[in-house]
Amino acid sequence: MTRSSAIPVLPRWLSRLLSSLLIGGQAVSAMARGRINVNDLMQELMEAGPASFLIVVITALAAGTVFNIQVVAELSKQGASAAVGGLLSLGLAREIAPLLTATLLTGKVATAYAAQLGTMKVTEQIDAITMLRTDPVEYLVVPRVLAMVIMAPVQCLLFFWVGIWSGQVSSTWLYNIPPSVFWNSVRTWMNTDDLPSMLLKAVVFGLQIAVLSCGWGLTTRGGPKEVGTSTTGAVVMILVTVALMDALLTKLLFG
Repeated sequence: MTRSSAIPVLPRWLSRLLSSLLIGGQAVSAMARGRINVNDLMQELMEAGPASFLIVVITALAAGTVFNIQVVAELSKQGASAAVGGLLSLGLAREIAPLLTATLLTGKVATAYAAQLGTMKVTEQIDAITMLRTDPVEYLVVPRVLAMVIMAPVQCLLFFWVGIWSGQVSSTWLYNIPPSVFWNSVRTWMNTDDLPSMLLKAVVFGLQIAVLSCGWGLTTRGGPKEVGTSTTGAVVMILVTVALMDALLTKLLFG
């Protein structure tokens, strides 16, 4: 057996994951040194923020209403329908809002990042950027990572408030629960650290989404057909790692 054949070969997904982590570390280091292009950042903030608001609002409206339909009927049987506001607020803050927001941003923003950078990679635009003595991580990854870190908690907070509002409206219209009873339940059940913990989750998920989608895009190999494969792989890896990180953060923050 030759020396080269004895070296273990990492699975493709693992090597890309490690490369993505390295790219993410370079991006964070560049941000710490202030290597940020403001014009590119503003463009990416629009992509990760206002361009995604509508889908977040619609999903939050549905989530708040569906939660009430499922929960109020059961609570009413137990004579505890007044607790629906507290249950909804805790469910949204601790789990539903950050996780669903991350899922929506993965489908809307991460796919765009992976496809854009993957296309640039296979068409050798990344090589051209490097030849111009420009760091592709600083030029392409830093604005995307920073935009997601900023906008993910904003989107999450938007999801939370729209979900709470839709829950209150549906409770009043469908189940005749007075708004004062609903909001009093929210104030009673919510802890002072629930919202900061929710936003912390959103920041971590936003960082994961940006780093993995950019990493998968920059490690695309082959022709244009591989761009679709990279985009799909990025989405799968993001959803898996976000779910695992969610379990860890939930244990640390609320366990």
